[in-house]
Amino acid sequence: ALWLAAAMEVYTSKEVDAVNGTNLRLKCTFSSSSPVSQHLSVTWNFQPEDQSSHEPVFYYFKEPYKLPTGRFKERVTWDGNIERNDVSIVIWNLQPTDNGTFTCQVKNPPDVGGTIGEVRLRVVQKVHFSEIHFLAVAIGSACVLMIIVVLVVIICRHHRKNAQEKRIEVADTEL
Repeated sequence: ALWLAAAMEVYTSKEVDAVNGTNLRLKCTFSSSSPVSQHLSVTWNFQPEDQSSHEPVFYYFKEPYKLPTGRFKERVTWDGNIERNDVSIVIWNLQPTDNGTFTCQVKNPPDVGGTIGEVRLRVVQKVHFSEIHFLAVAIGSACVLMIIVVLVVIICRHHRKNAQEKRIEVADTEL
């Protein structure tokens, strides 16, 4: 009899931009056709932009294992939660040399095949002015403008009221 192929799906962002010197959580989640087993393993690798060979970043099997050597030694920590199908990591103190593609592979026997998550990291010197920033500035400016208009209306009414009271006083003194 033939066994149906098990289905392991791994999900990551396609691309991420991060500022030089900051920390970044590389999110990776998975779904498996089998319940999470004690033999679940997670492998994070890195391929630099120059397409040189893959470098290990992080490994998990029953517990997180830190790398003894390499560019990510002492710079990567586990930030996942297996019960929630989250196998994310945090990379500390990002450098321009971290530009490249990170892969997240999850094996949950008998689900050992399936997709591998890939996320392209671009380390930048400054954050780009995004649509979110533009929207925040536009909303903030509109709020400030509305406050100014309300204040002008209040001040004009106050002056008009004072002028009317003076006219009434003058009329009363003439009588």
